[in-house]
Amino acid sequence: MSKSIDRREFLKGAAAGIVVLLTADKLFAAEEAVVAKPIEPAVKIGVVGLGQWGKNLVSTLARLPSAQLAGICDIYEPYVKRAAKIAPSANVFDDYRKILDDKSIEAVVIATPTHQHKDIALAAIQAGKHVYCESPLAASIEDAKAIAQAGKACKQVFQVGQQGRSNLLYTHVEKFVRIGALGKPALVYAQNNKKHSWRRMAPDPEREKVINWRLSKETSPGIVGEIGVHQIDLANWYLDELPTAIAGFGSIVNWNDGRDVPDTVQCVLEYPNNVRMIFASTLVSSFSSEYTLFQGTDSSLALRENRGWMVKEADAPLLGWEVYARKETCFDESNAICMIADATKILREGKEPGKEENIPPTKEPVYLALENFTRSIREASKPVCGAVEGYRATVAALKANEAINGNTKVTIEKALFDV
Repeated sequence: MSKSIDRREFLKGAAAGIVVLLTADKLFAAEEAVVAKPIEPAVKIGVVGLGQWGKNLVSTLARLPSAQLAGICDIYEPYVKRAAKIAPSANVFDDYRKILDDKSIEAVVIATPTHQHKDIALAAIQAGKHVYCESPLAASIEDAKAIAQAGKACKQVFQVGQQGRSNLLYTHVEKFVRIGALGKPALVYAQNNKKHSWRRMAPDPEREKVINWRLSKETSPGIVGEIGVHQIDLANWYLDELPTAIAGFGSIVNWNDGRDVPDTVQCVLEYPNNVRMIFASTLVSSFSSEYTLFQGTDSSLALRENRGWMVKEADAPLLGWEVYARKETCFDESNAICMIADATKILREGKEPGKEENIPPTKEPVYLALENFTRSIREASKPVCGAVEGYRATVAALKANEAINGNTKVTIEKALFDV
């Protein structure tokens, strides 16, 4: 029992008993403090879709110096009123076509229900707006492909809301993956557990049906589509491969309220070279929350949103940077390395990376993703997650949902990932 508790605490990010990696300047020169150019002038942005996540995006954009909230849009008045309190200077629209007609608005953030993305995204691109479309791109592969093709072909910036691509920890750890620190990848395990019904209340049955689109297979990409898509994208990114087949299972265990979308799912994604990813998620228990674990012949990487650890195998070859690490004990592992994205900067300040009090506050990935979006617009640079990457993550997630709904195995033709 005590050993299982230690493992849980390890995955939750306990600071005690870790080995701290102090990055080598030559290997990770990018970790040096760099004063980024200011993003000016602020990009005038409109947000379409003001539900719970849309509200979060409005709140984030309101804090972002490189963004000016110029418009907010939703057909549901209570959502509009709620968002207007956060962005009182933004113009209010009740039709997305009106926000697209506003010539002063340069970019549009699409945060409507997933199955409504297509028409809005295509119209926004046609109107010459820069587009940030939340992930997954759509609830069907056909719609996702139409969006991706338009996004890839347009001259404006088209970014997909795969926030992990902007996560400073993930981009930091990717460097270790690329130099072969994992060795030969063998297994990826990802989970996301949170007790939540997903059901939302509304003043009338008609509205309640509309806002509970996630609970119907007709409109919902399921847990793996709405949540797992981010961890699947991380696997695609780090493995630099795409799944070839997926077996899935799903069931309604607890929330027997008329929904037909499973509240508990598991699936196995098969990648080339005999690598498999297991994704498990439930809405009936919060135990152990979320993490993604990559296991290889030389080391394993356990990642949460803002904390990560590397555990090397005893027979793993030296890569050169180990001499910069101070080793301590982490439950039954003596060589776990705490992955700290700002290790070099912390060292220069005379502090010790890995100590809880020395970990600097970091901006959340959604903030960084939106900041990257505005930077791409002003610098005419490639977005951190473009149409192709976003589409491929969506395809994998939707095929996983197909397997889960059928309690079966589906194969994926390589051509399906082409945009």
